[in-house]
Amino acid sequence: MKCILSLVFIVTVFFSCNKADSSKDDNVPPDTNTLPPVETDPANTNYKPAFKGQTRIGGVKTMTSYGFDIIAKDLKAPWGIVSLPDGRLLITETSGTMRIVNPVSGTLSEAITGIPSVDDRGQGGLLGLAIAPDFSTSRMVYWVFSEKASNGTHTAVGKGRLANDEKMIENAQVIYRALPTYDGILHYGGRIVFDSNGNLFVSTGERSDKETRPQAQDLKSALGKILHITPNGQAVAGNPFEGQAGKLPEIYSYGHRNPQGLAIHPKTGELWNSEFGPMGGDEINRIKAGANYGWPVITYGLEYSEDPIGNPPIQQKEGMEQPIYYWDPVLSPSGMTFYTGSKMPEWENNLFIGGLSSTHIARIVIKDNKVVGEERLLEREGQRFRDITQGKDGALYAITQAGRLYKIDKK
Repeated sequence: MKCILSLVFIVTVFFSCNKADSSKDDNVPPDTNTLPPVETDPANTNYKPAFKGQTRIGGVKTMTSYGFDIIAKDLKAPWGIVSLPDGRLLITETSGTMRIVNPVSGTLSEAITGIPSVDDRGQGGLLGLAIAPDFSTSRMVYWVFSEKASNGTHTAVGKGRLANDEKMIENAQVIYRALPTYDGILHYGGRIVFDSNGNLFVSTGERSDKETRPQAQDLKSALGKILHITPNGQAVAGNPFEGQAGKLPEIYSYGHRNPQGLAIHPKTGELWNSEFGPMGGDEINRIKAGANYGWPVITYGLEYSEDPIGNPPIQQKEGMEQPIYYWDPVLSPSGMTFYTGSKMPEWENNLFIGGLSSTHIARIVIKDNKVVGEERLLEREGQRFRDITQGKDGALYAITQAGRLYKIDKK
């Protein structure tokens, strides 16, 4: 069923799955923050942001008419999505299989097997994926998953070749394990992207529990980090902690909680991430080599019990990076992508983030490394958006935890 969202000059009319409503906003130019912030619920805390615009920036509205289609509904707990060179979409399912979806017909392939066993309890399973820059000839696929060991689980990175008949991953191997192993089922991180040199950035979580949280600050541990590794799983030469005793050379940045979004800015080439805070304090960060992003020492969130984190709780500390932007109460940010298409010029270089418990896609307008506007897309769909990517056709494609695949494109 086609659901269309269009903005007329004075009245905004939403046609979404036979539901209609009208906006109170009119005469709103694009890419300004003259609208009220999109978040209207009260914050969990009275913490003060470090700078103006760090949270609850003014809203924006897309002026170009666009629509969305539900391409598929039968995916099983999808987690990661990437566009193949021919325009089809390769998607991971947390149980340990992948699928290929034709974005025109919506046809799903049979489950692609051959992937090492995953532990899909809790937040685990087969997670993010990336294809090699030379995929057209090598057919190599890279993925992140939660791997079971005798004493618990850990985040791991695998690679293998997509067979010519596309029924299995051939010669699958584990190239990296984020140690130490821990007996828990939460906070694996799980995104993976290629940099411009053909190396990999991989995000790992700190495994959630209070006993493991300090490892986000521990440079001997791979938990709560963004890692920079080669396609063979080795530390990239020139990493910030290379050659330093007691520090893992694969670490690129640290002090992360549960980073489930990674994307390369199309103009600057810099790495950005989205990251789950605790109760409130979800973040966007611009990732710098060797930088400390503060968890669990600084945070804008609370424990889920509503108790403060830290005694006393602090939100800023010298030597620790501030988020470019944070949400309170919540976005639950997962996968994300920068828009580089030509169909929607006002979206150029905007960041699109899948929101889980917030059940929308966040459009984030960025200027000079600061957020200057925020918009909510597909909010009326009521879906938990797990990941989003741009297709070869210039459209955005988003997957939901319930198994839907959406196409978002100019009308």
